[in-house]
Amino acid sequence: MNRETGAPLPDPARLHRPVARLLRPLVRLFVRSGITFPVIVDLLRELYVNVAEREFTLPGKEQTDSRVSLLTGIHRKEVRRLRGAGAPVAEVPTGLSRTSAILARWLAAPDYTDAEGNPLPLPRSSEAPGPSFDALVSSVTKDVRPRAVLDEWLDRRIVAIDAENRVSLLEAAFLPRGGDDQQLYYFGRNLHDHIAAAVSNVTAQAPAFLERAVHYDGLSEEVARRLEKRSRALAKTALQNANRDAYVASEREPGGNWRWSFGIYVFSEEVPDEAPGPDAPPTGGEEAP
Repeated sequence: MNRETGAPLPDPARLHRPVARLLRPLVRLFVRSGITFPVIVDLLRELYVNVAEREFTLPGKEQTDSRVSLLTGIHRKEVRRLRGAGAPVAEVPTGLSRTSAILARWLAAPDYTDAEGNPLPLPRSSEAPGPSFDALVSSVTKDVRPRAVLDEWLDRRIVAIDAENRVSLLEAAFLPRGGDDQQLYYFGRNLHDHIAAAVSNVTAQAPAFLERAVHYDGLSEEVARRLEKRSRALAKTALQNANRDAYVASEREPGGNWRWSFGIYVFSEEVPDEAPGPDAPPTGGEEAP
């Protein structure tokens, strides 16, 4: 029983299969990246102790090594050694935080978007007051020169200079380079939030968060790729609209200690031979938690 919500918790045995499925792509990444099993064991041991120590305390009682050992199955000597070590911290790289803030403003602020909400091409600078790339960067940060940001973004192909010498935002702005710090940061952040929402729904009396997917099996490759292309377009529109609403709200209302995220994923793959073959009728629909 979840002591916070009163909802029944799933039997551990029933969690094995879904947990194995969600871990499989991570294990594939670990093997490809040279992260061995003992390294993951050490990481999990530290995380188990950290989570039990910080999130499973009893009201009015001090958390003890014995209780942490009982909750995690880790020997008390190891618990004593690891307590206070802290879980790995996911710090936001300074450059990434700055880039995200500038892009969010360019994609949401009325001065920098057209009537359809698309980001406007911007002159590098403007003598008269008005939207420009320099003004955009300066409105977000005074710690770095706009020219330095422009040079970095040109190198990373986030922007390009068009025929009218304006700075235009490229599609690559939404596609971090494979394996770079920006992509790895969002790899951890986005998967954490998706899994955290799903876990909250599993352990609550009623689903607390929207966590759904539309899925169809038995498709041809052509149909799968066409649906993927269509879903990318839908996702881009939804994300731009959500960013615009969030930007307006954050500008108008006082801040606080909460955070919010809205994510969309698209996935397709060829299924193994033991799965339904190409002659099987397509199956699917919208999956609710």
